[in-house]
Amino acid sequence: MLRPVQRCVGVVLGFVLLGATEGTLSAAGHGNVEAGKQLYQTRCTPCHGPNGNGNTPTAQALHPRPRDHTDGAYMNQLSNEHLVKILKQGGAAVRKSPLMPPQADLSEQQIQDLIAFVRTLAVPPYREH
Repeated sequence: MLRPVQRCVGVVLGFVLLGATEGTLSAAGHGNVEAGKQLYQTRCTPCHGPNGNGNTPTAQALHPRPRDHTDGAYMNQLSNEHLVKILKQGGAAVRKSPLMPPQADLSEQQIQDLIAFVRTLAVPPYREH
């Protein structure tokens, strides 16, 4: 049986050998930022915009307006569990806009990928607690 330090070294070496690069995985290592970016571009940019600030023609027509994902003062306070609930069940599930639809067809990995990417948009940057 491997000791914790040996397991840690093994995981790090595994990522190096597989060619994982800095920024590919989230800080927690659960989501793939690049995969999340692709999903975000497809699923989220019509309302939240390509840079996440919620300043799109569609957003201008919505009331309430979509959340600004670059607002680190707000976004950095949200737990990953909260973001999972929003993605799975939609805005109404967390007493936010019912216009935010559930993304119930996404896999658990895709949800983690999206969260990993959204975390890169916050200013100031998100720091895992």
